[in-house]
Amino acid sequence: MTCDSRAIIADNIAQLRDEIAQAATDAGRKPGDVRLVAVSKYVDAATTALVLAAGCADLGESRPQKLWDKADDPALAGARWHLVGHLQRNKLRRTLAFGPLLHGVDSERLLAALEEEAAAQGITAQALLQVNCSGEAAKSGFAPEDLTRALEFAATLPRVEIRGLMTMAALGGNLATARRNFAALRELRDREQARLPAGISLAELSMGMSDDFPAAIAEGATLVRVGSRLFQGLS
Repeated sequence: MTCDSRAIIADNIAQLRDEIAQAATDAGRKPGDVRLVAVSKYVDAATTALVLAAGCADLGESRPQKLWDKADDPALAGARWHLVGHLQRNKLRRTLAFGPLLHGVDSERLLAALEEEAAAQGITAQALLQVNCSGEAAKSGFAPEDLTRALEFAATLPRVEIRGLMTMAALGGNLATARRNFAALRELRDREQARLPAGISLAELSMGMSDDFPAAIAEGATLVRVGSRLFQGLS
């Protein structure tokens, strides 16, 4: 990596943090209430290390195998890992060994498998439940009307710690559509808060990506998943 690459990534992260802070302020929120998750699926481990060096320790990957490879790299020691894509049950064992926050837990079957594997490893798996707020058939996630049952089921699993919810905006929609999807997740979280089972937290809302994170922050996002903008300007 060149000095130019290091400077470009540091500048991109600084710009993103400024935009995140401004969006939070505009929404009457504290900038510190929103964390940037740097989705590094676009680049190799050496480039990802520049993100970590620039002060962004929350690193996200969409594919478990990519997370394994990077989490094993000494240059990325100290990162807080996030798996932001789908997790297949046959990849649970190795993935959980790195202690990531799992953003895309989308079924009771996966929750049960998480419990079994976390118990086998003597750890607690940290997860967000993915909710399909856009209603698209191609998207994974619990239907909004099924979330109460999913939370009740998760409450019976001592090795699974539910920390919040995740959603993705409608594919191909505009910002107004994205904001409606994000508002739907926040409203769903607010309704569920009144009847949460013991041991469940919905403090985190993971929503918003490079093109729509200000709208997500306006609707209550605490984690924004940004990838491509981190690496703009690299050759």
